[in-house]
Amino acid sequence: KMTLSLALVALISAFGSSFQYGYNVSVINSPAPYMQDFYNRTYMDRTGVPMDSSFQTLLWSLTVSMFPLGGLFGSLMVWPLVNNCGRKGTLLINNLFSIAAAVLMGTSELAKSFEVIILSRVVMGIFAGLASNVVPMFLGEMSPKNLRGAIGVVPQLFITIGILVAQILGLNSILGNAEGWPVLLGLTGIPSLIQLLTLPFFPESPRYLLIQKGNEEQARRALQRLRGWEDVDGEIEEMYQEDRSEKEEGQFSVLSLCTFRGLRWQLISIIVMMMGQQLSGVNAVFYYADRIFESAGVDSGSIQYVTVSIGAINVIMTGLAVFIVESLGRRILLLAGFVLCSASCAVLTLALNLQSTVSWMSYLSIACVILYIIGHAIGPSPIPAVMITEMFLQSSRPAAFMVGGSVHWLSNFTVGLVFLYMEAGLGPYSFLIFCAICLATMIYIFFVVPETKNKTFMEINRIMAKRNKVEIQEDKELKDSFPLGKREEKTALSSSE
Repeated sequence: KMTLSLALVALISAFGSSFQYGYNVSVINSPAPYMQDFYNRTYMDRTGVPMDSSFQTLLWSLTVSMFPLGGLFGSLMVWPLVNNCGRKGTLLINNLFSIAAAVLMGTSELAKSFEVIILSRVVMGIFAGLASNVVPMFLGEMSPKNLRGAIGVVPQLFITIGILVAQILGLNSILGNAEGWPVLLGLTGIPSLIQLLTLPFFPESPRYLLIQKGNEEQARRALQRLRGWEDVDGEIEEMYQEDRSEKEEGQFSVLSLCTFRGLRWQLISIIVMMMGQQLSGVNAVFYYADRIFESAGVDSGSIQYVTVSIGAINVIMTGLAVFIVESLGRRILLLAGFVLCSASCAVLTLALNLQSTVSWMSYLSIACVILYIIGHAIGPSPIPAVMITEMFLQSSRPAAFMVGGSVHWLSNFTVGLVFLYMEAGLGPYSFLIFCAICLATMIYIFFVVPETKNKTFMEINRIMAKRNKVEIQEDKELKDSFPLGKREEKTALSSSE
């Protein structure tokens, strides 16, 4: 059952970390013209000449793209930080990045420095890179197996809420104006401050305490508090089993993870799912949405309200995923999501091409955008992070999140960089590329990715071992078949040497 402790720790870590990732993804969209104007004025004050338009474009694209680049740096810090400072410790340290960036962004106008904003976007990206990997890992390790999917979707739900809040606060009538934008950018420090003050009162991940720190007493206390009952022997035993199965492997680094045959398909699967999630064009659809609505005759003053309503649909559908992921399972949501996305992209290409000749096509393109967002919100957005937690055991999980996170941010950065050129060259046909990517990802998931609903980490491990064609050897056989040093490797994915 869901206890108050578990619910609170999920809400605090998702609000303090994931929410801000979403907020910072979309916070600079609305005030962009005012910020560019500030860049221009500052430059003019310093040099006495107005800023060259190509230089302004360069500065603005840096402002936008430094966030995913920082995200990549943040992902590379996941492995050393979570192993040395723990999951909770990493989240607490991470708040310092966000608070520093918030102060810098909030005071950038007073300091008359646009460089500070660009630097803050890198720092905020590092924060988001860590948050997007550590929160799903932390919550996945704390949840009982029957709630792991639902709690695993909570970070993504808060990302969508963050996007929506940034869209609402960014309305011209609120903070998306010449006076309000520094406040809009600086507000991001508040959730971090709340997390910094409240998270220390909650337990660290029991799996980290037992398997990595070897402290059964603390792990037991943490579990009792999270589960709301005294008898946690079953779960402790399962952790010991996992621990024994991994003793011989030691802590996986990214390099050993990439070369270890026993985890080959898990690794390929998360790379495919993370690439599919970002390269499926979700950012492009959000980016294109305004223009699609404009061509459908929506008044330009009302477009920002339509964008907010799209953000709201995204939140509602991700909220729905929290409730259905445990009954329907991960696989169905991923497959259904990618099918919806690829169908929407295909029809959208058609609708955008016929828009000038057939009057009702513009409404069809609006319907496609909404369908695409529903598809992405129920599967491709929330489920891959849940799957990384589930497909890897304790020793390889930090390295797996580091790989998955790096792929996520690199793909995000690539779409941001390439999409404008794609759109210039291909126009509406660029959505056919996204359609093909969604289709390819869906086919891969259909044939390779197993259902992990309601299974323990060890059970999932055994399913994947068959796929990797490695033996899972039990204790007795191990004594005969391994030299002395390997004896500990109990139910490990020991590659048949």
